[in-house]
Amino acid sequence: MPLHKETRLVPYSADEMYAVVAAMERYPEFLPWCASLKVLGRDREGVVEVVTAEMVVAYQGLRERYVSRVRLDPSARMIEARHVEGPFKRLDTRWRFVPLDNGSEVHVLIDFAFKGMLLSAVANVAFGFVAARMAEAFINRAHQLYDSKLAAQTS
Repeated sequence: MPLHKETRLVPYSADEMYAVVAAMERYPEFLPWCASLKVLGRDREGVVEVVTAEMVVAYQGLRERYVSRVRLDPSARMIEARHVEGPFKRLDTRWRFVPLDNGSEVHVLIDFAFKGMLLSAVANVAFGFVAARMAEAFINRAHQLYDSKLAAQTS
């Protein structure tokens, strides 16, 4: 079953990177293959916000809808998403953001398996590429959001 782990050093604060990943409604604007995202519900468990979200993913002629339960924990700087409904047997994603003196360390883990053999075969071939592109998309989004702010502060 595909598992992708990645750690990136970025020049943005842990809180800034957390904010980029937590802004799920914005994913269709920058995340490859995210055709749409709709928040179905929001709850609270203390400081943790729990969001139920429906995403439609389109990739090379395939179009799949799935629902995830996302736990947003700003105090721990962690975001965890678990598959609830859709074509996956399992889809777990975990983001962790570690503050550094000059930016942050971004840890991402994606673990998934499709229910069907055809989707599994296609996904296994493309998984590493797709996971790396997705992680890169969040960093590029941070560039868009924060580089202009940084430039304005230093002018």
